[in-house]
Amino acid sequence: MRLHRIEGRLVPPILGLVLLALVIPGAAQAQTLGETLAAADPAKGETVFAACRACHTIEDGGGPLIGPNLWGVVGRPVAHAEGFNYSEPLNAHGGTWQVDRLDAFLQDPQAAVPGSLMVFPGVKNPGDRANLIAYLNQNSSSPLSLADAPGAEVAAAAPAGGSRNYGGLVDAPGVEKTFAYCTACHSEMIVAQQGKTRKHWADLLEWMVEEQGMTPIGEPDMSVVLDYLAANYGVDRPNFPQR
Repeated sequence: MRLHRIEGRLVPPILGLVLLALVIPGAAQAQTLGETLAAADPAKGETVFAACRACHTIEDGGGPLIGPNLWGVVGRPVAHAEGFNYSEPLNAHGGTWQVDRLDAFLQDPQAAVPGSLMVFPGVKNPGDRANLIAYLNQNSSSPLSLADAPGAEVAAAAPAGGSRNYGGLVDAPGVEKTFAYCTACHSEMIVAQQGKTRKHWADLLEWMVEEQGMTPIGEPDMSVVLDYLAANYGVDRPNFPQR
């Protein structure tokens, strides 16, 4: 009988499988979506939601923009926000936005509802999606208990490995918020190819609000974004992309 070495010990194959389940994290039992959502951080989800604000309001009583108001979206019937004209595919999707369906839609809207008019590419990082759902759930008159909400029993997506991807932006303090706000309206490469003083970045953001209809960035996020842009995309352009 061939023996296997597990943490310095030679053990039979069957016992080896048992020990592997004990020493390898997650090998014994996959985490459910509900468990992932129960540990999610709504405050981090608010940062993720910055990319959604160009198209959606989330305040109670907020009206539609390009997309519907998202107050109370978690658990509500699909395509039922007041005052919004939904596409035929989304109307036909039916059911409710229980957490597993919402998670799938946020990951890839076109794959979840083919033909949907939502052109957003999706939130690919499972942790970001969980935080976003927790934030959406918080913005409701009757938040659900996410740990045991309908759809919470399905297996959660595996955590994303490696470092975060911020496209063409340099990974430095403030990049997460900057990437979220900027890519809500345009490619991050528009930022990466410029170099401005902090004041000129502030003036540009003010112009984006007044002339382009961008949602204003409140404090403390505005200071975080301006500090990041001034430090990494200042007049000397230390991170200008090289060809």
